Amino acid sequence: MSQTVFDTVWRFAKRFEARVLIALGLASGAVLSFVELADDMVEGDTEALDRRLVLALRTPGDLNNPVGSHDLEEAVRDVTALGGTTLIVVVTLVGILAFAFHRRYRHALVLGGTVLLGTLSSNLTKTLFDRPRPDLVPHEVFVYSGSFPSGHSTMAATTYLTLAMLVSSLEPRRRTKALAYGLACAVLVGVGFSRVYLGVHWPSDVLAGWCLGAAWALAAWLALRLLHAPTRGS
Repeated sequence: MSQTVFDTVWRFAKRFEARVLIALGLASGAVLSFVELADDMVEGDTEALDRRLVLALRTPGDLNNPVGSHDLEEAVRDVTALGGTTLIVVVTLVGILAFAFHRRYRHALVLGGTVLLGTLSSNLTKTLFDRPRPDLVPHEVFVYSGSFPSGHSTMAATTYLTLAMLVSSLEPRRRTKALAYGLACAVLVGVGFSRVYLGVHWPSDVLAGWCLGAAWALAAWLALRLLHAPTRGS
């Protein structure tokens, strides 16, 4: 009896590629990391490091001014917009239309569905935790929702990593794949840094947003495999 059960489980496991199992493991790890960060935040374990990092980005003796020049501050405001609702919607719509024009309907569906689910999860968790925004320094941009997790960081990771994955799945050249993922990571890191620099998020908010967004991007990859979308060279 036990041998029969073992054989059944083994045949089931063999149906999955190693990459699928790795993606499942990474997605689970991202979710668990988010839960752990949320637990530490609620317990107050992140407060000391959060405060230290926020203050490190302010001019000593003048908390009203971020470190660096006014040109740098303006550049950071531009970068933070890459994770904002307007640009995320524009990027998503352009991506959906581009995939649809090339008859990659599964890719278009995965992109739209992932961004929608990422948005819903971001709004839901913000409401659930209702963490106040940083009060150490003035906010350099307008904010109106809870602090945990960072919505900009969540949506940057969700949108740009998913888009990089979808482009990579259709591109046979490794250099192009690396470029797609490299650009996506650069954007999400820049957006996350900008939220702390502008004083509107704690670093733990950003890290939690990255974990949540990465989990959705990995889920998108699994969904693409499930839908049997063409993944030449991936």
